[in-house]
Amino acid sequence: QVQLVESGGGLVQAGGTLRLSCAASGITFRQYNMGWVRQAPGKEREFVAIINWSGSSVIFADSVKGRFTISRDNAKNTVYLQGNSLKFEDTAVYYCAAKSAWRGLGTNVEGYDYWGQGTQVTVSS
Repeated sequence: QVQLVESGGGLVQAGGTLRLSCAASGITFRQYNMGWVRQAPGKEREFVAIINWSGSSVIFADSVKGRFTISRDNAKNTVYLQGNSLKFEDTAVYYCAAKSAWRGLGTNVEGYDYWGQGTQVTVSS
C-alpha cells in the first residue's frame, strides 16, 4: 500500500518560515520524481515545486522561486519543502505527490501517480 504522509504544516506569521516533510512508503522512492502542489480555498491546484529522482534537478513555480527550496533524502524516503519569507498568499493545503521518473519533470499538476492527504499551511498577516 502506497502512502505519502505530509507533516509540518500549521500557522505561520507572514515573513516566517515553514518546513514540510513528506514520508513515502510502499514505493521504490528513488524511482519517483517528487512534487509539491498546493490548493488555496476556492482556487485550483497550483504547482509549487518538483525534484527529480536523484535530487539533481528542481523546478519551482514563479510564485515561490527564490523563497522556497525542495530537497529529498532517498535513504529516508522523504522529500522536504522549505519556505522562507512566507506571504499571506502562500496559505493553502500543501500536497506532496509522486511521479514515476520516466514521466519527467514539468509544472503540470496532472500526471502524478500518488498523492498525500495534504497538510494545511496558514500564513497570518
